[in-house]
Amino acid sequence: MAHTDREALLALASKRAAQPCGVETTLSVIEGRWKLLILFQLLDGRKRFSELKRKLTGVTQRMLTLHLRELERDGLVHREVYREVPPKVEYSLTAMGCSLEPLLRFMSAWGHGHRMSLVAALQHAAADPTDLGLAAAAE
Repeated sequence: MAHTDREALLALASKRAAQPCGVETTLSVIEGRWKLLILFQLLDGRKRFSELKRKLTGVTQRMLTLHLRELERDGLVHREVYREVPPKVEYSLTAMGCSLEPLLRFMSAWGHGHRMSLVAALQHAAADPTDLGLAAAAE
């Protein structure tokens, strides 16, 4: 590991240690467009990279690789490399990653339960942007 990588990791560790709010700490680990979706997919068990890429419509190979590396670095995901030809790599949740299951399942249920209300709120805002001050913000 390069010296700057080590310094960056130590700076991140120091920053996380100083976070006074648990929500802030949690968000610092799971923030990112694809991380929660990756974790949610891994709740069902081990997955190969290509399987995750196929299930996460729209994710680029670069972003999937980046997020998997960060989740592995933070101890939420385990990467298993099998000595085969061609090489086989599988990803799974660690015990700490599994501890997010109630949160992930709650978020999924909340999203399903409130989707139509959220859509209606956006449609209402689009129909009358002055109601939310959106017209003034657009000017």
